[in-house]
Amino acid sequence: MEPQKIKLAVIEDLRDVALSLQTIINSQPDMECKHIYYNAEDAILFLPCHDADIVIVDIGLPRASGIEAIRTISDKCPNTQFCMFTVYEDDDKIYSSLEAGAKGYILKGASRDKILISVRELYEGGSPMSPTIARRIIDQLGDRPHAQVKKPLPVTERELELLTLLAQGLMYKEIADHMGITTGTVKQHIHKIYDKLQVSNRTEAINKFNGN
Repeated sequence: MEPQKIKLAVIEDLRDVALSLQTIINSQPDMECKHIYYNAEDAILFLPCHDADIVIVDIGLPRASGIEAIRTISDKCPNTQFCMFTVYEDDDKIYSSLEAGAKGYILKGASRDKILISVRELYEGGSPMSPTIARRIIDQLGDRPHAQVKKPLPVTERELELLTLLAQGLMYKEIADHMGITTGTVKQHIHKIYDKLQVSNRTEAINKFNGN
């Protein structure tokens, strides 16, 4: 039985580039490309009618962009994966592509072997990217402020529940009714919480609860 081939489609307005990609793909025994779309509108209209595992997409199409095409097509074809194939290296285009649903980002200067490796990598669950693109993403992530990890509070689950209600602005009587205990018991719990958190009032306790 002949092994199943990776089914590809191409969205590219430059005819020679599109046909070159098709030729490269069809030269391989494990993949095939039967459909080329020269604009986003045709791809949006016809691609859902043709089963494709991977679509290679140019960003700079004549009217609607490749990014817009991905946004629309991915809703209709949830099992199809998209790989950008473009000259654009700016951050906005990269992140807009990834946010739209692209799983790969390859520059048009990539070699034939790089394109084929990227197709197989994407099909197998990877996220192929040209080295300069991967570096830009890593640099961008490195520039972001690191989120502070909140340390768990040294209180019991019951005390945490009470502290949560306290932070929501509930009065002692309301907390007592909510938890099914007396107001006196609420006060006892709160004194224990204050001791554990090393605070002396409601505001300081709430600040500790909120991670301030």
